[in-house]
Amino acid sequence: MGTGESEHAPAARQNASAPAGGDGRRPLSGTVALVTGASSGIGAATALALAREGCSVALVARRTERLAELTRSLGAQGSTSLAVTADLRDAAQPAAAVEQAVAHFGRLDIVVNNAGFGVRGPVAESDPEDWDRMNDLNVRAVLRMSRAALPHLLHAASAGPRGVADLVNVSSVAGRVPRKDNSVYSATKHALCSFSEALRREVTGRQVRVGLVEPGMTRTEMTRGGQAASAHGLPPERWLRAEDIARSLAFMVTQPAHVAINEIMVRPTAQEH
Repeated sequence: MGTGESEHAPAARQNASAPAGGDGRRPLSGTVALVTGASSGIGAATALALAREGCSVALVARRTERLAELTRSLGAQGSTSLAVTADLRDAAQPAAAVEQAVAHFGRLDIVVNNAGFGVRGPVAESDPEDWDRMNDLNVRAVLRMSRAALPHLLHAASAGPRGVADLVNVSSVAGRVPRKDNSVYSATKHALCSFSEALRREVTGRQVRVGLVEPGMTRTEMTRGGQAASAHGLPPERWLRAEDIARSLAFMVTQPAHVAINEIMVRPTAQEH
């Protein structure tokens, strides 16, 4: 896709930088987002949050029935969505998901790399297949999805009415605070932090914002399993909810075009580390 400026781009950028609400339009009206891991937890909550801001959403995940349920929920609130069943561990499927979304909606303005996987355990006793799955989803799938989406994001930033596009990676506090028995998961999230900052420097001059959201203990399907030990005794009723992370992410991508919030770490108030 081309990245040439429209003759009306300066005025559009000026309008995009103004606070929403004067004309009743929502901040993301007319835009399209792609959210991975959208069948539950943070991904589903993020899709709902972005839709409330006016976004059409491509929902990417493995579980077709869950995606269909979310599509119905979005439709009931007047939002447009597309379910894309994909296993992002397959090297070809991130790019295929992007192309399916663009073919359906005609554009792509926001990508949220949320899909991930985590298993705790000491290195000497861990299953290397779990390491592979963490690396495949937490790192490789993000790299492939980002590469496939970037031409479309760059085009949206240069020719779209907002004058900006967004790529957001959902990491973890574990990417900043490594702990024993969580080494490989932490390593994948450290890699995601580094990748996000390096990519930001590559594209920020072209009006693509790269953001990193790092949740602390959050009540999701993953943390109800083996990752719950990461709470170090903090009771689940004091953990974050998926909606808390989605609200932070929506705040990041609805900023005016001249504002980039590159990193948000969100912990439960009672979480020490």
